[in-house]
Order: sequence, then C-alpha cells, then structure tokens
Amino acid sequence: MTTHHPAPPPPTAPTGPTTRPGPGTGRAPSHHGELLQGHFADAGGRPRAALVTLPVAEPGTLAVYTPRPGTPPDAITVTPAGRTKAVRAARLALAACAARTGRPAHGGALRLTGAVPLGLGLGSSTSDVLATVRAVADAHGVRLGPAATARLAVRAEGASDPLMLDGRPVLFAQREGEVLDVLGPALPPLLVVGCLLGGGAPVDTLALPVPAPTGADLRACARLLDGLRRAVADQDAALLGKVATASARRAQRVLRQRDFEAVAAVARRTGAVGVQIAHSGCAAGVLYDPAAPDAAARAAAGRRALAAHAVPYTRTFTAGGPNPLV
Repeated sequence: MTTHHPAPPPPTAPTGPTTRPGPGTGRAPSHHGELLQGHFADAGGRPRAALVTLPVAEPGTLAVYTPRPGTPPDAITVTPAGRTKAVRAARLALAACAARTGRPAHGGALRLTGAVPLGLGLGSSTSDVLATVRAVADAHGVRLGPAATARLAVRAEGASDPLMLDGRPVLFAQREGEVLDVLGPALPPLLVVGCLLGGGAPVDTLALPVPAPTGADLRACARLLDGLRRAVADQDAALLGKVATASARRAQRVLRQRDFEAVAAVARRTGAVGVQIAHSGCAAGVLYDPAAPDAAARAAAGRRALAAHAVPYTRTFTAGGPNPLV
C-alpha cells in the first residue's frame, strides 16, 4: 500500500533584513511659530541658541516613499519638485536604514502632500523633512526614534524645529537637534487668532545679523524661560502670554516686523493674554485664554481689529493642552 504524504507547504516570504522594501508613509505636524526664542546657558554655562515652539496638529504633511530597487541611493525624485531639503532627508534616512538593516540602499520616488504654508515660519520644511524620514523608515521596516530623527533633520536643514517630539513644551537647540529642557507635560490651552505681519512678506532670516549674546541677553532669556516653566506648571495662559509677548518684542530689535506694534495693541484692546510670532517668518498669533467666559467674543473682536489695521487674518484655532498633536 502506497502512503501519500502531503506536499510540503510553500516557503513563507522572508522577513527581517532580507525583506524587499515596499512603499512607506510618514506624517508630520507643523507649528505656529515660537513662544520663546533666544540664547540660553546650558548645563555647562555655554550659550546655546534655542526655542520653544507652539505645535499644532494641522496643517501637516503626508509623505509617501516608494523604493526603486536597483537604482543608486542618491536617485531620489520628489513631487512637488524643488523640495530639496526633503530629498536630502530621504538620502540621509536611506543611509540610516541601510546601517540598521544591513541591506543596500536604493533610490526611490518621494511624494509630499499637505497644506503647511511655505515661507511664513510655520515649520513647512521641518514638516516635509520629518514626514520624509518617517516614510523612508516605514518603507524599510525601521523605527527611528526622536533623537535620531532630530539629528537627521538638522543635517538636512541646518536647523530644525522640534516637530519630531510628542508636543510637550521643550527648550530645543535648533542647530544641534538637542532637547535642553523639558518644561512640563503640556502648554496651557490657548485660543489663537492667526495673522501675518508685514502683509505676509517673507522674512529672510539668513540675511539678518546674528549678534553675539551678551550677559544681559542670557539673563533676560533665563527669566523668560523661568516664567514659561511656571506658566506650564500652573497652566497659566496669562503668564504664557506675557512671556511670548516679551520674547516677540525682544526679537523686533533684529526682525523689525511691520505691524508688530499694531498687533500688540489689538491684543491689549481685546483682552488677549499676549502675542507670539514666528521668529523666522511673518506669521503671528494673538493669544486668548479659552477658559475666559467671553473668549470667543474677544477673539472675534481681535479679528475685526486686525482687519481695521489692514493686517491679514489667517485662521482661528486652539493649541496647547493635553495631546496637542492628536
């Protein structure tokens, strides 16, 4: 009698380092400029350029990276064309993934979609870069943590915003990609009336002078940082507004943004807690405490006052609070 043995099962697809990379996706948020920016003494007493951003979940960027096996790793195409920082980020991420997996890096096609306005200081380039790094890593089955992603972002951009973090308020050394201080779990909730200074004209921060920080500068920034730390600990929107306004006013010594004083006056007249700006762009926000019983009416008055000063209005949104990037 002949015994029939079942056919062996087909081999399963290889996993791990031998898996052929497929398309990957990555998402990244944006921000609405800074709450604080300047020079701060680090733990060793060395002055460091650093900032605290106002993160927002939307608008954001979606990146899709499709590897093309057999092509050289520098053969990256990008849509829309001209996103050179994202292309640099893709190449850097490819090298990082190859080092992690032991597989050779290949070129590919990168597609970016999103609605982060360009050139206003809202983190559009960092959003592109972060989404790209995440998409390339996803295509290769690699997880790159926040610290590694920050280092890649700085190498791609020269300076980066802390969008790769979880939305907690941090003092971030933008040129090194390093967190200098975690200020607390979350910013106090804010209602923000966004606008554009100088009619929306871009700010070429690379062309602006960067004076060396003095002892007085470091002491002033330390006081503002201490105030922001207390605002986070106490969930005090009013104190946060004072810090953001003082930081924005200090920046005007270099930026000299048209309409800043008009926007500051609007904030005072409409019961806002303060103003914040994009230190590397023209975006600004009039900040209101959403816990105030007439917060919506104050924000509406702020929008009308901006229009009376011919300051372009962008949008009204909430920020801060727990899970700001969800």
